[in-house]
Amino acid sequence: MFYWVVKAILWPFLHFVFRPWAEGVENVPKEGPVILAGNHLSFADHFFGALFLPRKVISLGKSDYFTGRGIKGLLSRAFFSGVGTVPIDRSGGKASEAALRTGLRVLNEGSVLGIYPEGTRSPDGRLYKGKTGVARLALESRAPVIPWAMVNTFEMMPPGRPIPKFGIRPGVKYGKPLDFSRYYGMENDFLVLRAVTDEIMYALMELSGQEYVDKYAASAKIEMIRAARENRA
Repeated sequence: MFYWVVKAILWPFLHFVFRPWAEGVENVPKEGPVILAGNHLSFADHFFGALFLPRKVISLGKSDYFTGRGIKGLLSRAFFSGVGTVPIDRSGGKASEAALRTGLRVLNEGSVLGIYPEGTRSPDGRLYKGKTGVARLALESRAPVIPWAMVNTFEMMPPGRPIPKFGIRPGVKYGKPLDFSRYYGMENDFLVLRAVTDEIMYALMELSGQEYVDKYAASAKIEMIRAARENRA
């Protein structure tokens, strides 16, 4: 219920202020489990990604969003709960397996699961290599995968900017469902998982128009930080 209350409040405000647009909403099934696999450009994605869909979109977010203290922590928990985020531990290992199980539970309940295969926001607006968790979810749940591309949100609210720029219209594109039925039963084959993930990322690249970088976004962020420190030295 809280999700729909938040959406009812945000919808008219965001439409009036930012005039967002969407394409391909009809590609998202009206019922049954669905995986929305998206690029991740900005914090603003949390506002606009699911805005046009008549179904609740549940996403997996780091548990830090829910563990803060004081007023800031309370507001963070309220916001992320309101936009359908489920807290997970992203530290790797057993935590990654637990996150996968949480995603499968959401899909087994017939819900829409929103996931960002890059694992983190793009540091420079380009599209980075996807992690194979999305492929395991697709093959184990056998849910359709919809490429979910954010457009202009990086320019509107790049990482580190707390207030969005006005005058930039954010958009969302929903692609045609991707069919991976030829791989069902092969979810333990890493080469298959890599192939499925790469196919998803290729579809996202075509849909978003982003330049693709064959490395993980987290590694790119570390390289950028190191380069910045060396330039200051």
